[in-house]
Amino acid sequence: MWLLCGMHVGFIPASVDSRAVKHLQVTVHVDEDHAPEFFELLADSPAIAEARLVDWSMTASDQSTLLYTVEGDPTAVADRAADTAGIESVELSETTRGRTYVLVVMRPLETPLFGAIHRASTQAGLVVRKPIVYRDGTMAARVVGDAAPLQRALDAAPEGVDVRIDEIGRLRGRADDPVAGLSDRQREAVAVALELGYYGQPRGATHEDVAAELGCAPATASDHLQKAEATIVRAVMAEFGTGV
Repeated sequence: MWLLCGMHVGFIPASVDSRAVKHLQVTVHVDEDHAPEFFELLADSPAIAEARLVDWSMTASDQSTLLYTVEGDPTAVADRAADTAGIESVELSETTRGRTYVLVVMRPLETPLFGAIHRASTQAGLVVRKPIVYRDGTMAARVVGDAAPLQRALDAAPEGVDVRIDEIGRLRGRADDPVAGLSDRQREAVAVALELGYYGQPRGATHEDVAAELGCAPATASDHLQKAEATIVRAVMAEFGTGV
């Protein structure tokens, strides 16, 4: 069953121009009876706050290498994954600020859910963008491609997998750059603040210091920084919706 903005659908709506490259933002739900153990570990384990698939090597062979970041207890991933069907090996990095890199070698075609990701990632005319986010029992991703391969990917969903299409539209020409939404003066203010150590821990500069460098009043410098910060945060959080 496929869901579009809360409505049951089985296709990409005809209202979206079929000649344009599509951009879909989707959230995947997996029935408990069909959820692979490794998916449950990443998406629904009390030991893991969030996991992200940040890079991968998807080959035509029966093995793929995936790089995750995990916020939480990495030993829970390593211990349980070692006994999970389809997992060849798991290696952990050092944990820094609660985040650990996890390198996984797996046989994705042995598990329908990961097999579907593998097929989508290797299908001509389709790109699954990074990262894929596992959180609160779901998996969130962005997909780009032409209408036909996107539709084939939707049609090939394994049993027990529901996908909610949160957003669908054309892929825009502007680069995915949160800073692109800043005015020249806001960009300058942020650059000066960074150079002076305003965003350091502990903070190495004040609004007054930034204002002196910009040649404006402290209240004006504060306004530039606040608006720039709000724009950047909104752009980053919009990657997978306001819940991320």
